[in-house]
Amino acid sequence: MKSATKAMQAEEVAETGAHQIRDAIREAIVERRLSPGTKLSESDVGNLFNVSRTLARAALQALSYEGLVSVEKNRGAFVAYPSPDEARQIFSARRLVEPGILREAAARITADDIRNLRELLQEEGRLMSERGQTARRAEIKASGDFHLMLAELSGNAIMQRFMEELVARSSLVIALYGQSTASSCGHSEHGDIISAIEGNELDRACQLMLYHIAHIEADLDLRERKSLGLKEAFEL
Repeated sequence: MKSATKAMQAEEVAETGAHQIRDAIREAIVERRLSPGTKLSESDVGNLFNVSRTLARAALQALSYEGLVSVEKNRGAFVAYPSPDEARQIFSARRLVEPGILREAAARITADDIRNLRELLQEEGRLMSERGQTARRAEIKASGDFHLMLAELSGNAIMQRFMEELVARSSLVIALYGQSTASSCGHSEHGDIISAIEGNELDRACQLMLYHIAHIEADLDLRERKSLGLKEAFEL
């Protein structure tokens, strides 16, 4: 009986470790510290987090289920490199999902929640005025956190996890296809959405959310590019 209990405890510890590694790598992707196509070897991940290759493999496999990591036979794992079509599907999913999340959140929201959202907005605004890669990464994370906080306020844990995946995959797409430094999210648009929720203008809040998502997607260059041969590439 004791051996079975110890085995279960060891399994729980291993699962927790894999989840922590998964969350840390996901956060690095959201902040664009890890770029699409970056190699993620099990040995490097294991050494970085001081865990076995088995735990590293479990974390990478979990990220592959979320579409954030691509595992290729005989080559290993890489940060995913979404195609233009995948990018369009990600933003299509956000347009379908986020207005519903917003309505659920608005039905449960409190004055303290509104205050927390505005504090997050203030931090986002402060980071926008700073320069440097560290501030930029923090701004990107704060921007995504706005959408994740609304998902958390909805009270639906499944949708919250789904939004974590969508925000992370959106960050990959923006890193690949974004044309300006403003493509992470519109700061003023977040404020407009909060004001509409606070004023109980839910239809307007949903329309603002749809506009906001469309604004992010409009900054992406999703044109298909024809691959050139070596000779053609140097004749340009």
